[in-house]
Amino acid sequence: MRTSRISLDTSRVLAATRTHRTLRQTRTATNATISGFQRGSIKGEEKAENIGHVASDSELSSVPIDAGPDGEVQRVPKKRKRGLDAPVDIKQEKQETSITDIASPAKQIKKARRVPAKKVKASHGSVTVGPPANWEEMYTLTRAMRNENVAPVDTMGCESLADGSRTPRDQRFQTLVALMLSSQTKDTVTAPVMRGMQERMPGGFNLESVLALEPTALNAFINKVGFHNLKTKYIKQTAEILRDKWNSEIPDTIEGLISLPGVGPKMAYLTMSAAWGRHEGIGVDVHVHRITNLWGWHKTQQPEQTRAALEAWLPKDKWHDINNLLVGFGQTICLPVGRKCGECKLADRGLCPSAVVARSARVKKEEAVVRVKVEAHDGEVKAEHVEGPMPDMEDIGKEPRRRTLRRK
Repeated sequence: MRTSRISLDTSRVLAATRTHRTLRQTRTATNATISGFQRGSIKGEEKAENIGHVASDSELSSVPIDAGPDGEVQRVPKKRKRGLDAPVDIKQEKQETSITDIASPAKQIKKARRVPAKKVKASHGSVTVGPPANWEEMYTLTRAMRNENVAPVDTMGCESLADGSRTPRDQRFQTLVALMLSSQTKDTVTAPVMRGMQERMPGGFNLESVLALEPTALNAFINKVGFHNLKTKYIKQTAEILRDKWNSEIPDTIEGLISLPGVGPKMAYLTMSAAWGRHEGIGVDVHVHRITNLWGWHKTQQPEQTRAALEAWLPKDKWHDINNLLVGFGQTICLPVGRKCGECKLADRGLCPSAVVARSARVKKEEAVVRVKVEAHDGEVKAEHVEGPMPDMEDIGKEPRRRTLRRK
């Protein structure tokens, strides 16, 4: 059968059109075909036929192709999309923890540095002592601890031992005698002795009754306190001086009080505050001297040095309160032997540089900071064993310091 030229030309055009459509297949169609094949979207009877078709199309579309101007096929390299066929490497980072970074289960408290009071030179050339760092916070926390714990000084302190039913003159005299008896004696011992004198002394407890008593009778009243023989001597001498020189009244000046036998600066300032209501200085006893040095407020050797250092910067409205504050604190928490640093808020906040805080569950025991050795004859010191006048009963039984030379 003869085929016309028109038929042949038509067949060639149709064939060229089919080839061009196949080569010009878009990437979207190709990707859709591949994804459909991967999802298994081919159904039923058309499955077998479409597998071959998709395979051929995927081979053509794996590399983008374009037809050149002469009808030749040119292959263009295709950039691989990230996340499709390329393997994904997952980098795993391990965070290393050092053993030293793990907090210890024990209570660790940062220890405060010793910050002594700063010395500031005034414009006129004199040197004054500035307040130590954090002193107000330490004072407030100590007062809070004192309010939580009742100390012997709160109920048996010398300031509260005078009989309120007596005249003001008799109360002032009783306050002075109570301070003289309290030297190196606990408040729990001094209070019963004072009560016994108030209840059993003939004529009542006043200057005239003490003058009328024989030394042995007076000694019998106070024989429970420390160094009662010496105190009997000093109380009798003081009563005579008050009668002869002060019109049967206790002195109202620090100089007058210090002139009395056995009365030193500590007793004088405390008597001035308690008896006359005038706060002219700080009464520094062993607790005030010891605790303020433990706090690092100063580095002093004697109570008088401590008094001068405190009075240089401490507000005057606290001069009377600080004695009661630190005496009670030393009786309840900051004991001379076996300080209870675990119960102290200053140690808990790292404010006390001398705090003894255990780094484990076991609390270390610390030796006593102050140890007073008293050597006595037959268990007590008698007046005849002491030569010369003693300015303050706080120094009774203390030996003078001796400098020892090192052997070369």
